[in-house]
Amino acid sequence: MTRSLLAALFSVVLVGPALADPGHGHGGQRAYGVPGDPARTSRVVEVVMSDADGRMRFEPDRVEVRRGDQIRFVLRNTGVLDHELVLATLEDNLKHAEVMRKHPDMEHDDPNARRLMPGASGEILWKFTKAGTFDFSCLIPGHREAGMTGTIIVK
Repeated sequence: MTRSLLAALFSVVLVGPALADPGHGHGGQRAYGVPGDPARTSRVVEVVMSDADGRMRFEPDRVEVRRGDQIRFVLRNTGVLDHELVLATLEDNLKHAEVMRKHPDMEHDDPNARRLMPGASGEILWKFTKAGTFDFSCLIPGHREAGMTGTIIVK
């Protein structure tokens, strides 16, 4: 390999992750909280992802919690398409949606996101440490625009 090719590969490997979308981090404090602790008790909120009747949606699409609450989101995809739930600020989810348009098969390995095949279920365990209004969306291209978005209000 030439020196310039090695230098280019080196910069992609080392610099690339630093330029990644802020919503794609692993663990750690975010504006909307931190990954939950499986050893602690949590409130369960069931969220159904569906695409029946040509309409994509989350049920419920609004969740209210108190600052400091740890929530175990139990997710079920009852639709015929893959769906995901990405918990973030609205700004972060809109930026992430732009990246997803360019890379629609992107898979998430983040504590605030879960992608499910039809008929599958999964969980997100999250502790909300700050008050505010936050977003959860399916960022598979076209899904958020078709109605797969919701709001979390932390009081």
